[in-house]
Amino acid sequence: MRQFLVFCTAILLSVHTGATQAPKKSSSSEIFHALEKLNFLGSALYIAAHPDDENTRLISYFSNKTKARTAYLSLTRGDGGQNLIGPELRELLGVLRTQELLAARRIDGGEQLFSRANDFGYSKHPEETLKIWNKEAVLSDVVWAIRNFKPDVIVNRFDHRTPGSTHGHHTSSAILSVAAFDMVNDPKAYPEQLQFTKTWQPQRLFFNTNWWFYGSEENFQKADKSKMLNLDVGTYYPTLGISNNEIAALASSQHLCQGFGRLSTRGSEDEYLELLKGSFPNDKTNIFDGIDTTWSRVEGGAAVGAILYKIEKNFNFQNPSAHLPQLIEAYTLLQNIQDEHWKREKSRELRDIIADVCGLHFEASAEQAYTNPGETVKVDLEIINRSNADIVLKSISITGANATIGEKLDLEENKKIDLKIDLTIPENAQFTSPYWLNEKGTLGMYKVEDQSLIGKPETPRAYLANFNLNFNGEPITFTRAIEHRYAKPDKGELHEPFEILPTATSFFQDKVLIFADGKPKKIPVTIKAHKDNIQGTVQLCFGKGWKVDQETKSFEIKKKGDEKIIVFTLTPPENEDENYITPIIKVDGKEYTKELITIAYDHIPTQSVLISSEAKVVRLNIQKAGEHIGYIMGAGDKVPESLEQIGYTVHIIKPEDISTQELKKYDAVVLGIRAYNVVDELKFKQPYLLDYAKNGGTLIIQYNTAGRWSSQFENIAPYSMTLSRDRVTNENSTVDIIAKNHELINFPNTIVPKDFDGWVQERGLYFPSEWSKEFTPILSMNDEGEAPKKGSLLVAPYGKGYYIYTGLSFFRELPAGVLGAYKLFANMLSVGKAKIQSDNETKG
Repeated sequence: MRQFLVFCTAILLSVHTGATQAPKKSSSSEIFHALEKLNFLGSALYIAAHPDDENTRLISYFSNKTKARTAYLSLTRGDGGQNLIGPELRELLGVLRTQELLAARRIDGGEQLFSRANDFGYSKHPEETLKIWNKEAVLSDVVWAIRNFKPDVIVNRFDHRTPGSTHGHHTSSAILSVAAFDMVNDPKAYPEQLQFTKTWQPQRLFFNTNWWFYGSEENFQKADKSKMLNLDVGTYYPTLGISNNEIAALASSQHLCQGFGRLSTRGSEDEYLELLKGSFPNDKTNIFDGIDTTWSRVEGGAAVGAILYKIEKNFNFQNPSAHLPQLIEAYTLLQNIQDEHWKREKSRELRDIIADVCGLHFEASAEQAYTNPGETVKVDLEIINRSNADIVLKSISITGANATIGEKLDLEENKKIDLKIDLTIPENAQFTSPYWLNEKGTLGMYKVEDQSLIGKPETPRAYLANFNLNFNGEPITFTRAIEHRYAKPDKGELHEPFEILPTATSFFQDKVLIFADGKPKKIPVTIKAHKDNIQGTVQLCFGKGWKVDQETKSFEIKKKGDEKIIVFTLTPPENEDENYITPIIKVDGKEYTKELITIAYDHIPTQSVLISSEAKVVRLNIQKAGEHIGYIMGAGDKVPESLEQIGYTVHIIKPEDISTQELKKYDAVVLGIRAYNVVDELKFKQPYLLDYAKNGGTLIIQYNTAGRWSSQFENIAPYSMTLSRDRVTNENSTVDIIAKNHELINFPNTIVPKDFDGWVQERGLYFPSEWSKEFTPILSMNDEGEAPKKGSLLVAPYGKGYYIYTGLSFFRELPAGVLGAYKLFANMLSVGKAKIQSDNETKG
């Protein structure tokens, strides 16, 4: 039990490296585990589409049981998902999910790779996916990943033979993997890559199948398994005090923004691998059977292996440093191996083991968390040798800057050496930000021109401290990224990445500004200083037809980290228009146009993201009836803020406050997305909501997921209605108005086909598939090759009022400033009020 707790603690500390806790140190058991991995020369690559698609049981099994170098290639960064823990969506969500993947790999022992594909949202078919992604470009990235990682075996998470049976991204990942398997050894395939890497031929390609792909466990039991491997991934690791499945659960639980926290399991558990290409192993429990994974696979490796196998056999758990002379001898021989791939990878592993057996600790800590190009920052350097080995520090140099300490020092046992160095950042230094967001991409692809960056999980750190040591004549360099180390009373020692930021950044609090009439609005621009004592100007750039009171205004900020709000008055044009406003900051003759977004959670390192500072401005000619809207939040959306922008007064109603007296205050009541899925109180409050409609109110329900409410909320609607998984994923699909004379289409705004232009990501999801005659379907739409779906917007009179159910993705469209979506939602809120307005006009 004690070993298990120690190992779990070490895992959790490693997860927080760079975010909170100090870097972990390896125990002798973990050093032995690393030595076993050092003596296995084989690699496995797992391929799927998204963060959380990966099978952490298999990745951990390959890494910790088989001892193979293992990686997960996720074609996307999960940008199109939703976020259960914070506000980050789209590209920012991709940054968060990238770090969650890296946190998972730090636990299960794998590495992480990507392509340039952008997760554009749900796709029904790989044909659509590969068209939006740019099939050739993503295939090139898969080939690039395989050529660089050089796996002996590849495992696909999904089946390439069943298009349309699952998410189009899933099937596409398998299709591309199968295609790449036959291309990676062809020098005619993407020859431009070969100036950086070499061709490669994996030995085997598998599909990680299970009963789900067969429809039921019974069907899977009957399936022909003659071409399948059966691996028991529930193995227990005595030297680590933890089982494979427990490691896998901890790894999967890093996907917090997707709600993947789960319980660990213990005991035997089978995974099945169906052979797709290559030779079938004689041993159906060993994916590497028949592949040479010893040191003999590389020329000159036998001599290295002879030393390392002997250390493994006679490992001294009480004093691992006793093996240092043999480890240094092996390292020296390893440098003479001609195979650059294995020399690079095994030298890295062996350096880590050498550092661990000596208790070497290296640290390079900047005295501040960030600085600017052209500035100088002091870096504290620490090194200590906690063994009796004779080690000499020859010098310390900084990669990325002209900074070196050249004095030689003996590293005496357990005597810490503290040094300082001035680090001057070049004037042309790149700002710290995810490299794949530096240039504007497309809906389906990120734009990355630098071939060496493609596939990397994050931007390589620009400033590294190189500790150049000498072990009895053998020079070995240990490299550590410069960080910022500090302490907080409530958290202890913290580590954050050291970053280079612009002198100033700016942002708009509201990213979409709706002008529902011709009146001017005050537009605040927040300027943040990342340097002391800055003064300059900010200019607001705007489109044709828009007017601003004063294009350029001056500002001054005394302290780094402080903000100042500069207010502009913006007047819209008379006619409808969509445009963007951007601030340009000028300080000391330099222009700054970026917004800084900080993503900070305890389970990942803090991330700084620089994106273009801009806001969308929309001049919208819109009419509305009613003023006060009650809104009951569901899983979370920004519809209330969007409605307020067009003049509604929105009141957030807490579930416990739902009552007849409360609801009668409002002209309409709206339930947020997935409200019936996540708000348990609604099963008790549903009668009040239906009575509200019955007594003359307009009740609007936004989408809920099928399957979770049907038995619990049999009366979600006043009449019969069956939710389904029907959705229309193509945001540009044709929309037919099939109830042209209905009030919802004509009052107070006339809805026309043009109002469905410019929608984002999708039309909608989880449409009802069946409904009673009381409902009127308003719209019809479908994805290519599918039958029309008429359940996206249903309206039914109920008593004196109306009940409306919609699966249209207003939660995406309104915050994105889609004109037609605003008009349609205003009409929904106004249903039943045309006659009231007419009667009032008659009385008047």
